[in-house]
Amino acid sequence: MTNQVQGEATSDDKLWAALAYIFTPIIPIILLLLADKKDRPFIKAHNMQALIWGVVVWVISIVTSWFLVGCLVWLVAIILQLYWAYQAYQGKLVAIPILTDFVKNQGWA
Repeated sequence: MTNQVQGEATSDDKLWAALAYIFTPIIPIILLLLADKKDRPFIKAHNMQALIWGVVVWVISIVTSWFLVGCLVWLVAIILQLYWAYQAYQGKLVAIPILTDFVKNQGWA
């Protein structure tokens, strides 16, 4: 599910990538506005998929908010986001099924 990052990722890069997963979609949007951060390879590899993940979770949660399923979606999403944040902080690339391939095929990462 994860791969080691090729090249150097600074501790700052790792921290921003981890924060992007934990505080999605807010931090990914902020990172897109920071010129010195948005083009860093490690951050770029994580940021867009964290942003899209956050938007997808919000949409699913809103659609299912009338049901107990909405709570379950949030719980699963939070657990996954914490795991991915940990992986990013360890300097690894996170592969989210379907989403990672979509981001790469769009040229966003």
